[in-house]
Amino acid sequence: QYTNIRKCNVFIKNVTSSSFSDDFKTLKIAEARVIRAYFYQILWMTYGGVPVITEVLNADTQGDSIFYPRSTSDETLQFITSECADAYTSLPDMPSSGKIGKGAAMALKGWCELFGGKYADAAASNKKIMDELGYSLDADYAALFLTKGGESQEAIMYREYSPPGQGKGANLDGTVGPTFTKGGAETSWGGVDPTQELVDDYAMDNGKIITDPTSGYNPQKPYDHREKRFYESIVHEGEFFYNDTIFTRVGIGSKNEIDVTDRDDAGQTGYYVHKRLDDKGLVLGAANWSGYTSYQNYIIFRFGEVLLNYAEAQNEVAGHDASVYSAINKIRERSALPDLPLGLSQSEMLKAIMRERRVELAFEDK
Repeated sequence: QYTNIRKCNVFIKNVTSSSFSDDFKTLKIAEARVIRAYFYQILWMTYGGVPVITEVLNADTQGDSIFYPRSTSDETLQFITSECADAYTSLPDMPSSGKIGKGAAMALKGWCELFGGKYADAAASNKKIMDELGYSLDADYAALFLTKGGESQEAIMYREYSPPGQGKGANLDGTVGPTFTKGGAETSWGGVDPTQELVDDYAMDNGKIITDPTSGYNPQKPYDHREKRFYESIVHEGEFFYNDTIFTRVGIGSKNEIDVTDRDDAGQTGYYVHKRLDDKGLVLGAANWSGYTSYQNYIIFRFGEVLLNYAEAQNEVAGHDASVYSAINKIRERSALPDLPLGLSQSEMLKAIMRERRVELAFEDK
């Protein structure tokens, strides 16, 4: 990450000394400070305190002075959140597609505060996005991860890939979906296998968890009547995907039969990823692996996570007040689930939030 941080430092230094207009310089430096804070966030969440470097260093001219002491975890967190807060005022409310705006700065700040246990600050940062900026939940959860840039009002900070045909995409389509499709063709590496524990966290379509005896869950038909996000996120036994029905159970001769030895890339859990894949228009196999034909954005922060982060932080600060219920229920309503029952204790609400986080943000590196 320090290579990326150095690039930001070089950019900030050169833009500062350039002849560009003051407005342009202010905007671009603010964008770079948020991006640099994002890279520091990765380091901080991995290692705790790290050396915080904001200058362009040169070993040839500076010698051993380039070796900065390691900051404490709290100092590193303070640097990240201060950078985001300072940049916020210089950024646009709703930036153009692929750019950094106020939402990215405040979402990063609130996420780090939540991770660091600064719950009051985290609640305030996420509430600021909810109250002051124009983001909202995308009505179509599945399509959100296929939508380009500014077409979605949910995506806040994301890596945007070039349009199809330019060879500057990724190879998502050929790496995470079902390994074999019609005729036994290897169309993906099946590189991400959802676990049974994750599958079990998806609720029934009546909103009840499967361990609730009144939920209607039938272990003989475990995929019937599950919530929408299950079908939008997981490829399961007997599901039609792309051009074939996927069978993963042992003993019927399917190429996708569970393979714990990894002899030919078939999945090891009985499940594949569906989220972020458009099974009606995939470019699979070698064409994807070598052609980089996947153009889905990589979402770093989105409004759905802001709601979840706010609910978790506010529940820690004030308990399960009406605003916590409201935030979580907005997430549930998109998946056609009923509201959470009233009267939950603080610990029960936290458990419900954790389940919603795991399901809502599955496969998003959260």
